[in-house]
Amino acid sequence: MNLIELIPTANATLNLLSLISLSWGFYFIRHGQRESHQRAMLTAFAFSVLFLVLYLIRWSQTGPTPYLGPFRPLYLLILWTHTPLAALTPFLAVVTLRSALRKDFAQHKRLARVTFPVWIYVSLTGLIIYGMLHYLR
Repeated sequence: MNLIELIPTANATLNLLSLISLSWGFYFIRHGQRESHQRAMLTAFAFSVLFLVLYLIRWSQTGPTPYLGPFRPLYLLILWTHTPLAALTPFLAVVTLRSALRKDFAQHKRLARVTFPVWIYVSLTGLIIYGMLHYLR
């Protein structure tokens, strides 16, 4: 097995860690713990950036992975919603993060109300896509 073949599993792990960090970040801000929220969200961002780097490396080497399993219509439906939102998420995350770092918390809160559910959805559907590609073939 070469290193490229390990990337999907590494990325699923990074996706899960990002999802966990996002969830903790949400918990912390709901409980008024801004510093913990900031650390959790920066951690989620770091996991997501690493995911994106590894994903692009793997995709450049192997191209897309077709799913030919028994749940193909469901897989395609999930993929068709996941893909454009996954492409949008880095931009949303950067803009939302930038507003927080500039201490423009009113803007940050408005942006986060869009960014957070999209990011959660992309993380969850990414895990579902991984599971379908690797365990439901």
